[in-house]
Amino acid sequence: MIGDGLAYVAVAVRNVTEVARTLERDFQMARWDCAVGDSQITAPVFPVGQTALALFELGDPFVGGAEKTGVHHLAVSVDDPAKASVQAAENGVPSHLGSIQAGLGGASRLLLDPAATGGVITYLSEPLKLPASATSSASGTVQRIDHIGVASSDNQLAMEVFSRRLGWPVESTQTDAEMTTTVETFTSDKYGVTHHTRQSRIAGALRVAFITIGDCEIEFLQELNQESKEESSQRPASSQIQKEQAGSTQQDQSVISRYIDSRGPGLHHIALKVSDIDGLLANLAKAGHSLIDNAGRPGSRRAQIGFIHPASLGGLLVHLVQREEI
Repeated sequence: MIGDGLAYVAVAVRNVTEVARTLERDFQMARWDCAVGDSQITAPVFPVGQTALALFELGDPFVGGAEKTGVHHLAVSVDDPAKASVQAAENGVPSHLGSIQAGLGGASRLLLDPAATGGVITYLSEPLKLPASATSSASGTVQRIDHIGVASSDNQLAMEVFSRRLGWPVESTQTDAEMTTTVETFTSDKYGVTHHTRQSRIAGALRVAFITIGDCEIEFLQELNQESKEESSQRPASSQIQKEQAGSTQQDQSVISRYIDSRGPGLHHIALKVSDIDGLLANLAKAGHSLIDNAGRPGSRRAQIGFIHPASLGGLLVHLVQREEI
């Protein structure tokens, strides 16, 4: 296995100052301002369990000048990025052309070839040296990162790369499916009422694979019944995620499909594990944030999940997860 977990997860957002304020005030997460590369610039970093969430503005060179919001890259924690990259290359996952770079907080980092990681931008990074004050002041509202979601075009490839080649264990796999059933009713004044149920059809479905990396997972989401662009464009409005409207598996598939159509496979969202999802969603609503789910709904791994609209977090899609460990 290469690495001991994730050093950090880097995200690109609009208005870092406002997003950082929201995480501090409304999520009660501890903040540490961390030096970025060789510059005098700092970025707000939020320790979450054994890793950290780092915020960057759109266009920041540290996130490759990202032009779109969202999760940009993962940084696997290794003691020696150069040595770890040799091991990864021997296992069929070469590093990207270039030398070791200065990373967060003086830690060095090295980029793995995105072509070899299925579009998941992955760095090998020395561990972040977080001060004790940054990890001891958290309230416990957010326990850790539950998972980082990936819009995947090939889950088998993802498991080949991240599990068999990089050595991370597969936590579980599953299929999420939403079915629709049409019932015809025939009502007669003489013969009474009869019903005819048509064969159920899949309204939306995803193949899901969780790979454990440290104290969280990478979740790969692949369409089960892949559509053509024409079919996708003809989906009903109910398949589109909207504010204040509870999500569904059909909508989840639609989101993954549209993401891959516009950006290709890659990092999609981040999920935070919490102990009281309904309470936190209620508090976020009171604070004026836009929610997709006003209360927890059934999700993967017997969890209750709730999505926060990206407009509330600078374009970053975040959802909360409450679940018991098995």
